[in-house]
Amino acid sequence: MGRIEGGKIQVNACGQIIRTVWENLAIKFKDIGLDAFVVMPNHIHGIIIVGAQFIAPTVGVMNHAPTLGDIVRSFKAISTRLIRKNHNKGFNWQRNYYEHVIRDETSLNRIREYILTNPLRWDLDRENPQAREKDNFDVWLNSFKEGPREKTG
Repeated sequence: MGRIEGGKIQVNACGQIIRTVWENLAIKFKDIGLDAFVVMPNHIHGIIIVGAQFIAPTVGVMNHAPTLGDIVRSFKAISTRLIRKNHNKGFNWQRNYYEHVIRDETSLNRIREYILTNPLRWDLDRENPQAREKDNFDVWLNSFKEGPREKTG
């Protein structure tokens, strides 16, 4: 999806597709918000703000905001299709994804910082096969991580 040079991600064509699909999620899912996001050489990080259930304008009709699983499934399907069609026929995402419910402004700001500074810490990243040591951000993040989800296949 790219490479890290000087602490910054240099996305390749696949990384650009991923970035574009991410940016267009809010068009497909009108009731979500997108926050911090970064493409890394072999994974991504992003914050998606999802809504709650609401009553549709038609009397008596219940509707609901998309679930995180709906959004991630769509993101993976669209980006996979475009990458396979145009650049890498064997491209696959990992089966699962990790989620964390952000409960306060302090946590939100810390996670934003983690995401936006992730390229600077690539040499410490647990997803980097050549990582030299552990990232203190990972220790903090793992202290409340909820774990992988199976919904997005």
